[in-house]
Amino acid sequence: MKTTGIKKINTVVYLCFAIIGMIAVNGCKESKLIAEKNGMTLWGENCQRCHFAPASNAFSAEEWKTVGLHMQSRALLTNKERDKIIDFLQN
Repeated sequence: MKTTGIKKINTVVYLCFAIIGMIAVNGCKESKLIAEKNGMTLWGENCQRCHFAPASNAFSAEEWKTVGLHMQSRALLTNKERDKIIDFLQN
C-alpha cells in the first residue's frame, strides 16, 4: 500500500518537472522572437497599444532616454527592447 502512494507521488513530481520544462522551452522561443524584432516593430506593438505615441522628432535624443526609462516599467519592456525602441526614435 505504501509503495503505491510513493509511485503516485513520483509520477506527480515527474509530471510537474515535465510541465516546467515545457514552459521554459516555450519561454526561450518567445524570447528569441522578441530579440529578432527591430525598434520600429517594438514601438508599434508596445507604445501605440496604450496611447498615440508622439512623433520621433517630438523629443531630443536625451529626452527619449528619459521617456524610455519611464515607459519601460509601464509597458514591461526588457532593457534590450527599451534600447531598440529608443534607438529607433532617436534616428
